[in-house]
Amino acid sequence: MTTDVTIIGAGLGGLTLARVLHVHGMSATVYEAESSPAARSQGGMLDIHDYNGQLALDAAQLMDTFRGLVLEGRQALRVLDPDGTVLFDKPDDGMGGRPEVLRGELRQMLLDSLPAGTVRWGHKVGGALTLSDGRHEVTFTDGSTHTTGLLVGADGAWSRVRPLLCGAVPEYIGKSVVDTYLFDADTRHIAAAAAVGGGSMVATRPGRELFAHREKGDTLHAYLGLAEPESWFAAIDFDDAAGATARLAKEFDGWAPELTALITETDIPPVLRRLYALPEGLRWERVPGVTLLGDAAHLSAPNGEGANLAMLDGADLGAALAAHPGDVEAALAAYEQAMFSRSAEAAASEGAEAQGGDFDDDILRDLMAAAVQPQGVERGGPGAGTPSP
Repeated sequence: MTTDVTIIGAGLGGLTLARVLHVHGMSATVYEAESSPAARSQGGMLDIHDYNGQLALDAAQLMDTFRGLVLEGRQALRVLDPDGTVLFDKPDDGMGGRPEVLRGELRQMLLDSLPAGTVRWGHKVGGALTLSDGRHEVTFTDGSTHTTGLLVGADGAWSRVRPLLCGAVPEYIGKSVVDTYLFDADTRHIAAAAAVGGGSMVATRPGRELFAHREKGDTLHAYLGLAEPESWFAAIDFDDAAGATARLAKEFDGWAPELTALITETDIPPVLRRLYALPEGLRWERVPGVTLLGDAAHLSAPNGEGANLAMLDGADLGAALAAHPGDVEAALAAYEQAMFSRSAEAAASEGAEAQGGDFDDDILRDLMAAAVQPQGVERGGPGAGTPSP
C-alpha cells in the first residue's frame, strides 16, 4: 500500500494498529500528545479477554511476550457485602480466559514492538480538516501541520478526528470513579489487604461501589464508584487531599472498616475520573481516507470491554488494510462494518446485564475491569492528542 497512514493517539488501540501494519510490512506514523512514554501514569490493571484482546495480540504476533507480563493469581475474585461478609470467593484457577496485566506494561510492550521513530511524541492535536484533494490535514497546538492520505483517530473520548465523520460528542453518564492506592498493603494496610485477597474485590450498594485490585506485590489499587451529577463532584476540593478523602469516606459510613480503609488509608490523594459515553450504536457515512477506533468511535458506559475492543479495532483495521493493498476505501468499509456491529453488540450486552440483576462472576469481573479504565487513555477523558472537554 502506497497511501501514508497517520494514527492520532498512542494508546493501546493506535499502537496495536501500528504493530499489525508493521507485521504486514506496512508503515505508519503515530502522533501522541504526551511528551514521552513515561510522561504520566498509564492506570492500573486490565484483564485481556480471550475473545477480543488476545485475538488482537495474536494478530500482532505478541502473545508470547504478553504471557510474560501476566500477573499470576490476579483472576481471583471476591464479592463482599458492605458489612464485610464474603458473598462470593473464586480463586484464580488459570481457566478464566482473562489474564491480568498492568496497562502501562502492555503499552510499553506495544511500543517496544515498533520500529524506532514510529511514535512522534509531544504532538497534541488542535484539529483536523479535509482538503480539496481528499487528503486530510492535522493541525497541532504548536502550529505545525501534517497532511496524510489515511487518517485514523485513535485519540479517545474527546477525539479531534471524530468531527470529520460526525457531530457526536460524549455525555456524562451520571457516575464517576475516584481511585486510591495503598502501598505495602500486607504490612501497612493489613485489614484492607485481607479483604481484597489475591486478585479483585467488589462491594456494592445502590449508587455506591468499592472495587479493588491487587497489583504487583502488595499494592492495592481501589476505585470508588459514585452515582452523582458532575456538580456534586465539583463541590469537592480535590486539591485538599485530606478534606476530599474525608468527604468521600462519609459516603461509605456504616461499611466495614476493612473496606473503608481503602479510602481513608490511601497513600495518594484521591483522583477523580468522570465517566462519559457516546450515543449507543453510533455510525457515520463513509468518508474517504479517515476512520476511528476505540473510544473515539464507540466510547460507552463502563462495560469491561474498552481496552479490549480498542485493540481488536486496531488489529482488524490493520488486517483489512493489508488485505486490500490497492483499495483503501474497501479496507475502511470492511473494517467499519465489523467494528459497528461489534461495538453495538457490546453495548447491548451491557444493557442486558444492567437489566438482569443476576450478577454472576463474569458480570462482576466486567464491573471490575470497567472501573480500572483510566480517564484519558481509552475510557472517557482527555486522551492522546486530545484536549479536555
